Amino acid sequence: MIEAREVTKRYIDGTNGIIAVNSANITINKGDFILIIGRSGSGKSTLLSMLGGLTRPSEGSVLLKGADMGSLPDTRLSQIRAETFGFIFQFPGLIPTLTALDNVILPTLFCGNGADRLEHAVHLLDSFGLADKLASYPSHLSGGEQKRVAIARSLINDPQVILADEPTGDLDVSTEKIIMDYIKNINKMGKTIIMVTHGPEMFIYANRVFNMENGMLSEVTGSYKT
Repeated sequence: MIEAREVTKRYIDGTNGIIAVNSANITINKGDFILIIGRSGSGKSTLLSMLGGLTRPSEGSVLLKGADMGSLPDTRLSQIRAETFGFIFQFPGLIPTLTALDNVILPTLFCGNGADRLEHAVHLLDSFGLADKLASYPSHLSGGEQKRVAIARSLINDPQVILADEPTGDLDVSTEKIIMDYIKNINKMGKTIIMVTHGPEMFIYANRVFNMENGMLSEVTGSYKT
């Protein structure tokens, strides 16, 4: 479904060149729950950004169903992102002047899914236990509730792939488990999950685990689900 071939990302910091991702290779199949672990600054978020078409690689290619996303014009790439990917970040990033319902509906404005968007958004929020929070603004929601709104928002366009960047990094342990159970259930519904984290305790949720260190990606093999 998604394949990264010798993907490298370089940045210029003053006069120095920084290699954030170094010749990474990964193949992601439909229905996978991929976990990419690594310390802060290891390159995992940069790799996730390239897999989701948010960042173009300096070298190598990222293929989506055989098509090289890096060769597409920006308008087409934006359309593919809106239709194919849902993004969940460490911080919910909700717009403070919009209600929970309006925050969830917002992504539909970018890909023309307007016909039943209100009904779908209400259904999603209800499925995440937020039926009584539709008219609430982010400042009136707890951290866990904001995260659930963000997850609902990521699903509003019925994406095939969910990209999650440290989605539980700012949550307490009990809320973290609730959020991870939601994400795992999304995976059981047939969605492909690609998630980056620094916590090995997340191993139990994934069917494949990769380690990122100094920009180098390697698959973790053996009995890591202990």
